[in-house]
Amino acid sequence: MEFKLKTISKAGVPEAISKAELYRSLNEPEEAESICRDILAVEPEHQLALRLLGLAITDQFCGDASDRYGEVEGLFLRLVERYERLYYTGLLHERRARAQMHVGRSPHMLTPLFEEAMRCFAEAETIRPPGNDDAILRWNRCARLLQSHPGFREEWEPEAFDADSSPI
Repeated sequence: MEFKLKTISKAGVPEAISKAELYRSLNEPEEAESICRDILAVEPEHQLALRLLGLAITDQFCGDASDRYGEVEGLFLRLVERYERLYYTGLLHERRARAQMHVGRSPHMLTPLFEEAMRCFAEAETIRPPGNDDAILRWNRCARLLQSHPGFREEWEPEAFDADSSPI
């Protein structure tokens, strides 16, 4: 049986955004995802809905082939602001790497994902809005993960990649 989805009103979008944020904070990403899809059905380029949808999908990453990495990448590429495209793409790579780390993938498979996340964060840092240190905070988190796990210490060369430059 197939059901025709109902369309929300444009006037209801702000409240729907609030609900999507609430469901993400309650660790119910499937609910947030559904709400964001309803918002994007009436406002296809709604920037906050695109970000929230991408994050809700990454909240569901489990480290296997069913992760919808390509879908999230496409959502984040639709973000208008270059800083946001870089920052959220960095989050995508970081979350993908962390999900794969939790299922036991080897460091040599994960290091390139973390490094790509850090490259995105480093580039976002150079164009960040005044007072916004989010890209620095994420870069540091990735660096700490790489430094704290024994398998990564052999793979990662911190002097070849820092917050002030791209990989050498």
